[in-house]
Amino acid sequence: MAQLSDEVHQRIQSLSAEGDALVEQGDYPAALKCYWAAWDLLPVTQTEWEAATWLLGSIGDANFFGGDFVAGRDNLSMAMHCPGAIGNPFLHLRLGECQFEIGNLDRAADELTRAFMGAGEEIFRDEPPKYLAFLKTRIKPPYEGGKGPLGGALGQTASMISAFFKRLLGKRGR
Repeated sequence: MAQLSDEVHQRIQSLSAEGDALVEQGDYPAALKCYWAAWDLLPVTQTEWEAATWLLGSIGDANFFGGDFVAGRDNLSMAMHCPGAIGNPFLHLRLGECQFEIGNLDRAADELTRAFMGAGEEIFRDEPPKYLAFLKTRIKPPYEGGKGPLGGALGQTASMISAFFKRLLGKRGR
């Protein structure tokens, strides 16, 4: 994969750090300007660069905290086309939260499950409890005791997954 020049990389990092500081101050519109200025420094096609993943993650995060959940969903969805995004628990968490807030509950459950599977319950620690509570209403263990059509080693795997979900759901899973 091609590398960004040191100058461009340093400028992107500087703009991102400036955006991060503005997010900490609650100035989401100004942070977004910094992040988008950094995005504009990426060579075409931007989504092919690793920096695009964390830039779009930062943009989506600022959208979320600024209350623009539709833009957050759109930018985090675009991030999923960038290197290393799929399977990133934070990106799945924030995308799931945006989906939840705009009422796309099936998509929210899918993304929040991906976040949970990637990082466990810990990823929800600093988030409003409504997201984990919602997730617990949507995921169910796939099988009890490895019985059913899966059988054998696959049944044992299903049994392990079932036990995992039981722990998550506080032994109320069926």
